Amino acid sequence: MALYAAVSRAKAMSRAFSPILRCMSNVPENTVYGGPKTQSPDQRVTVTHLKQKHKKGEPITMVTAYDYPSAVHLDSAGIDICLVGDSAAMVVHGYDTTLPITLDEMLVHCRAVARGAKRPLLVGDLPFGSYESSSNQAVDTAVRVLKEGGMDAIKLEGGSPSRITAAKSIVEAGIAVMGHVGLTPQAISVLGGFRPQGRNVASAVKVVETALALQEVGCFSVVLECVPPLVAAAATSALQIPTIGIGAGPFCSGQVLVYHDLLGMMQHPHHAKVTPKFCKQFAHVGEVINKALVEYKEEVTRGSFPGAAHSPYKISAAEVNGFLSELTKLGLDKAASAAAEAAEKISTSK
Repeated sequence: MALYAAVSRAKAMSRAFSPILRCMSNVPENTVYGGPKTQSPDQRVTVTHLKQKHKKGEPITMVTAYDYPSAVHLDSAGIDICLVGDSAAMVVHGYDTTLPITLDEMLVHCRAVARGAKRPLLVGDLPFGSYESSSNQAVDTAVRVLKEGGMDAIKLEGGSPSRITAAKSIVEAGIAVMGHVGLTPQAISVLGGFRPQGRNVASAVKVVETALALQEVGCFSVVLECVPPLVAAAATSALQIPTIGIGAGPFCSGQVLVYHDLLGMMQHPHHAKVTPKFCKQFAHVGEVINKALVEYKEEVTRGSFPGAAHSPYKISAAEVNGFLSELTKLGLDKAASAAAEAAEKISTSK
């Protein structure tokens, strides 16, 4: 009887405190452990969310970012996936290819992006030379990208059996992997440059088979770059995971573009020669930037900037006289004259 009474009291207390406990808990009801909440009121996009979008047939959006400001812009726009791409080598560091960028340089970009993007799934590229030697090297690099770079997942270019094996090892280490087939920029030495793929039977079949192999080893998504739309359509149909197209037509599960390319940011001839044909420029930010810089230069040159509106810090008339007196005592007559002249100009410009 006593035991029954104790149980009854416990149940009553549980019912009484359950609203409070629900308010205090930050663990989602449908997970065992939800982890700490993000700083953003919006929930962080996860691989599970992407699977749900894919299942519903909702297009997935992905854009590259390389620093804090670009990450904040992607976050504000509600982009699903933020890729810290090794394309930083070209659009940020000014190289002609993606090959020179190092893992340490990529980690700097990753950390900056992680501080700015609180909502998108964060995916970090494994740079050339950081994962090809062995599965152990691949896993070690992927671990650093998550632990030191603050990423949620990694992307690697899969075209050879060794890279597919690397993807498998990384997945088995508990890290989400996005694959990449078609034009794989890190393989330009073999491909003979930035050349589209899948334009003949053998190449088209290889694109589909490689994508299937990456799915088989556990990749959650595959990027299809620079392949004919019908090849992308075939791969998308054959796969059960999302495809993200870049220069691959409209039949993919989602699309990705490079931040600087889609904004029309780069106007310099060096960048113009590597701006891809498939990229739509949704803005011409580069023209706006150039115009602003030219105007800044002209205003500084003719002395109209900074004017009174942009010289906000004041000193009272009494303090001016004291300042001039102290300068004179120090033997800085020329400085005192300059200050007095400036004070006169400021007073007459009001």
